[in-house]
Amino acid sequence: MINIAIILILFAIVGGIVFYLLRAKKKGESCIGCPYAKECKRKSCNK
Repeated sequence: MINIAIILILFAIVGGIVFYLLRAKKKGESCIGCPYAKECKRKSCNK
């Protein structure tokens, strides 16, 4: 029973991360981890 709970928690965490990444890409952020993603003019961020 504990194994199932741990697996569900891990799936929830991974699902939340994937949801955040997809939402950030839809907003147009190129460097998702960067706090200045929309304002960044560096070539390394605009991939």
